[in-house]
Amino acid sequence: MTGMVIPRSHRRQPGRHARRASRSGQGAGHRPKLAARLSVLVAVSAGVMLVAGGTGWLPGAADADEVQAVPPPVAAVVPPAEPQLSGPSSSAPPVVTPSPTAPVLQQPGRVPSGGRGRFDHDERTGPVLGKAGGLQRYRVAVEAGAGVDPAEFGLAVQVALTGPGSWVDSGRLRLRQVETSSRYDFTVYLATAATAGRMCAAGGVDIRVGGRPYTSCRAPGKVIINLERWRRSVPHFVEAKVPLSVYRTYVINHEVGHQLGNRHERCPGAGKPAPVMMQQTLFLKGCVANPWPYLDGRRYAGPPL
Repeated sequence: MTGMVIPRSHRRQPGRHARRASRSGQGAGHRPKLAARLSVLVAVSAGVMLVAGGTGWLPGAADADEVQAVPPPVAAVVPPAEPQLSGPSSSAPPVVTPSPTAPVLQQPGRVPSGGRGRFDHDERTGPVLGKAGGLQRYRVAVEAGAGVDPAEFGLAVQVALTGPGSWVDSGRLRLRQVETSSRYDFTVYLATAATAGRMCAAGGVDIRVGGRPYTSCRAPGKVIINLERWRRSVPHFVEAKVPLSVYRTYVINHEVGHQLGNRHERCPGAGKPAPVMMQQTLFLKGCVANPWPYLDGRRYAGPPL
């Protein structure tokens, strides 16, 4: 976010240790295979490109005062289709069914701008994501009154963190969703804009753009997703017809990336995929929207910010 100073925010630290987050960028602060026991059938289209303003799908791979309307990117690296629940149960994750062919750009209807700050948790225990490395456990919570089923949000988080292309593809990390009574390393929250603003500010992160809470953030032990962005995406994604599922996968992997100790990165060149740690909520700078930290099995990154 131009005009904001980046403090000592994104030093690699354990999820439980407090730190001061960055005032620039995503939330102003803020590793290809599925585990054998994963019972979620994910419709993966990570190797698909969406051509903005084109004829369809092709095989292949704020400033301080306002979000700038950048020229639409040519394409987007697409994640799995948006999950839809089918008979969730406490013993197994629900089945994922593909979304319609036409990309969903935004969710219709009014988006609650504030709430009481009370959260409902997804109490399912998920499969272990990743095959090797240290295990980090996370919880999932949705603010009451947000109009989103915690199990639905939990499944979307699981899809994003499963990949292929997610952080577990490093081979040095495993992730698992746990219930609230279990030991955990961090919590992924879906909160209304006002609540997200308060939670982020309490963690030392300013997510305001133009005077109102706009982005998402990572605070110590908390990955906080702004409900308005979850429902609406951002203007430059919508204008380029980048599916909402792409933005959702991006924002989860971006903020979890901060939780894992990663800092912001810059666009490596016009027409190239945007690094997941780039502040894509605010701009693309000529890059193509990309929700994945790993592409073709390799860590994809840009120059440090």
